[in-house]
Amino acid sequence: MKITQFDIRDSLMRKEDPTWKFALGASPVTEGKFVRLATEDGHEAFGYASATPHMGAISPALGGQLDYLKASVVGKESGDIEAILAGLDRAMRGAPQAKAGVDCALHDLLAKRLGVPLCQLFGGKVRDSVPILRILAIKTPAEMAVQGQKLVDKGYNYLKIKVHGEVAEDVARVAAIRKQVGPDVHLTIDANQSYTPKDAIAALTRMADYNIDLAEQPVSADDFEGLKLVTQTVPITVEADEAAGSLQEIYRLVTQRACDAVSLKIPKLGGLRNTLAAARICEAGGIKYRLGAAVGSRLLSAHAIHLACALRDVDYACELGEFDRLLDDSFEGIEIENGALRLPEGPGSGVRWKK
Repeated sequence: MKITQFDIRDSLMRKEDPTWKFALGASPVTEGKFVRLATEDGHEAFGYASATPHMGAISPALGGQLDYLKASVVGKESGDIEAILAGLDRAMRGAPQAKAGVDCALHDLLAKRLGVPLCQLFGGKVRDSVPILRILAIKTPAEMAVQGQKLVDKGYNYLKIKVHGEVAEDVARVAAIRKQVGPDVHLTIDANQSYTPKDAIAALTRMADYNIDLAEQPVSADDFEGLKLVTQTVPITVEADEAAGSLQEIYRLVTQRACDAVSLKIPKLGGLRNTLAAARICEAGGIKYRLGAAVGSRLLSAHAIHLACALRDVDYACELGEFDRLLDDSFEGIEIENGALRLPEGPGSGVRWKK
């Protein structure tokens, strides 16, 4: 069936904590666009396009990109996903976040037309749920320890500590949170590129005493050799995020073993199709991976949980629960229970537009 409608709808979600910040910036809201596709036989599906500046997209530009791509989608056979996505790449270079919204809507649409859960398009489920890693925004060590305890009290067993490149302050944050939440909670840190390689080595060596599972993107995304040096030096698993913004970058990271793990993000990589391909590259090279921060609507988390539950090598908590700190979501149908997110039931993504 041909695609007859391509609609773009705004998403503006307030943060429960308007002072929430990380090393690359702060904003009281999370912005994005919903892509709605419909076919001539009445089926419809949605995708979420994230407006994330540090991944290359702001809301006005994102809307313009989606509007431009519309002509490459309308009138095409809805099941010809590969051909449509190839057409998007011919029409516009880059624009991964806009393309991710279209990609997710196309996969969701096909699954709904087939009457199957979205994960069936990726080979079917290997698990029913994944544990969720929740993010602690940058605040004082004492404030972050209190927030960490609140999340633990809600059932979370995995926390990510945002840091910003000041070694002594960042180590103090980790120490305060570990003291507060106890020895059994899994802790990771995310520097969002804020360290030099030497400072990263100094900080992570000291943080290792507090049993840190993973350190995400400690140095600049452009500093490939610096990332590799940190990976080879510290005892903590080092994960690439901003440095893993394309399949080509992930291939280089994996083949040259410049990191121990990769954070796979659907908006950053341009959709479900590329994220699945990235996972296969990591599997072939023996590099760990998981689904990284899906910040936005429950719709984005629903697409991500279907993929996470179909990937056999996802062996650590994923960041698919950040919708829990956002208000004004247009979608419903999934919630976190006891620190985990379950695979939604029903055809497609399993979430619904609020009427």
